[in-house]
Amino acid sequence: MLELKAGGLDAVIHPEAGGIVSSLSWHGQDVLYPPAGRQPGTVSPNFFGTWALLPFANRAFDCVVDDGEQRFLVPQNDPGGAIHGFGWQAAWDVLRYDRSHTVLEHRRTEGADPYRYRAVQDVILDEAGMTIRMAITNEAEAALPFGMGHHPWFPCAADTRLVMRSTGALVFGEAFRATGQQAFADRGPYAEAHPFRAETVTAWSFLGWDGTARIETPSTGLAITLTASDNLNCPVVWAPAGADFLCVEPQSHAIGAPSEPPARAAAPLQRLAPGETLEGWLRIVPEAI
Repeated sequence: MLELKAGGLDAVIHPEAGGIVSSLSWHGQDVLYPPAGRQPGTVSPNFFGTWALLPFANRAFDCVVDDGEQRFLVPQNDPGGAIHGFGWQAAWDVLRYDRSHTVLEHRRTEGADPYRYRAVQDVILDEAGMTIRMAITNEAEAALPFGMGHHPWFPCAADTRLVMRSTGALVFGEAFRATGQQAFADRGPYAEAHPFRAETVTAWSFLGWDGTARIETPSTGLAITLTASDNLNCPVVWAPAGADFLCVEPQSHAIGAPSEPPARAAAPLQRLAPGETLEGWLRIVPEAI
């Protein structure tokens, strides 16, 4: 376990459990959804903190990765197939660690599928917020489709509001499988602030996000601004009905893009030649309302 501190920010990171940032607080307030006594693990996805999604984000249905040029299977880690790639189930090595900064590395050197890569997370706290920089390099002998993202969980009260703007979203059929895409004339359902909680599950795979999301909770006096690199412009927004958390997951491709042609047509994975690298970043900044 690693602890980072800067200004009023405190973060806890578990390299041995997927390199998860298990908690982030600001002057004692939870910025990321707290673990509530749960310990980070690698058996099933963690419902707290924030953690890396690579070499693809979200779902590869039926364990299929197919970018239209190559098709292969990856290990199953979810009832519907494969979810969130391999990084969250791996132990990460610590390359650097000081009071406000750590660099973690995860390499995949074997497996029945062709993925071989080096992934790096650079986690930095400064006086204002936390930045996570990611890079993944194809170390296989052939070109392969890659994607990435991060999975932050944020506290959500009855008065929590989410503001973010996108040009469109996937249209889902059964089990979040894409059937097509839709364009927004008004920048999407969260273009204006209103309470986020709903009586049904919330699930969006947005397209053409402008890179900024703001989460405000007047009852706690806390606002959180999430920003991300231009290539992580396909965020997933998800929460069960009435949940006390919400997820805004910056990622480089749409839900199901590893396996579903309609999702791939909307926002595909990126094909990396041997030695090529995909990079991205996200930043989380808390402030008082």
